[in-house]
Amino acid sequence: MPRQTFQEACVAAIAEEMRRDEDVFIMGEDIGAFGGPLHSTKGLWEEFGASGRVIDTPISEGTFVGAGVGAALHGKRPIVDLMFLEFLGLVVHQFGLDGGAMHYYSGGQAKVPLVVRAKYGVGPFHGHAYDFHSWLLNIPGVKVVAPSNPVDAKGLMKAAIRDDNPVFFLEHMALYHAGRADVDEGDGSVVPLGQADIKRPGGDVTVVASALMVKRALAAAETLAKEGIEVEVVDLRTIVPMDEETVLGSVRKTGRLVVACEAVKTGGSANEVVSLVAEQAFDTLKAPIKRVAPPRVPVPFHRDLEKLYLPDADDIAEAVRGLAGS
Repeated sequence: MPRQTFQEACVAAIAEEMRRDEDVFIMGEDIGAFGGPLHSTKGLWEEFGASGRVIDTPISEGTFVGAGVGAALHGKRPIVDLMFLEFLGLVVHQFGLDGGAMHYYSGGQAKVPLVVRAKYGVGPFHGHAYDFHSWLLNIPGVKVVAPSNPVDAKGLMKAAIRDDNPVFFLEHMALYHAGRADVDEGDGSVVPLGQADIKRPGGDVTVVASALMVKRALAAAETLAKEGIEVEVVDLRTIVPMDEETVLGSVRKTGRLVVACEAVKTGGSANEVVSLVAEQAFDTLKAPIKRVAPPRVPVPFHRDLEKLYLPDADDIAEAVRGLAGS
């Protein structure tokens, strides 16, 4: 069982799926001999480049995502490396309005097994940090995945490649090279889409999060445990479709909810969790729901301003303390 980083786990998943299925291929900018931004495709060119299944594209995001939709409609399973999530605005039409709608428009006859990868998030690289994934929640027919660790990154990537729907796969740059974990090989590593995971059980307050915010929620939970507050940390893993059963089950147990998200608070995906609980578990709440998310301002570039902008473990802990005694 190899010990891998988040980045290595993603590449391993893609390589395994390319070996398993010749219809799987990858394309994007600088993904060939260069190895992709932040080594996102490191080693794939050496193994698969000669077969034409690793395609370096021109700088035209709308074109190559559109080509991915077309290839998927013709039976291939393309993976597109978009580089960074802040380029989402360049491909919403192709990925969402075309890819997301084709199955519906065709009366179920057409499938679009397309994965679009994108790096994002405030982290060590101080650039391309914007988290725009919430835009996709308003587009029917697409799925959104946001792993928090190498094990889930590999398992969810394999599941995304095998899925017959367009999947947007989020890769947080603060997690990309941050630590290693034991990661299974082969089909034993697959993590089904749409299943959340309780990363830490607890009975006092539920914290729902994804990606980097899971790591910070777990750190907050460790601190709070010393104060006698037991936090249950729910990692969504798949933002769309959301695992409603796990979220509701946790909130019904604790009666208190904090939602932590890196997307801005206004219109962010955290609000879907809030709405779900308000509609289906309001009678079990012992206190108002709290959201921990960045303000509605541009992502700052300066390190000190980034710390002010992005919620950390202390911010999550403070929100939990505000609920624990109520």
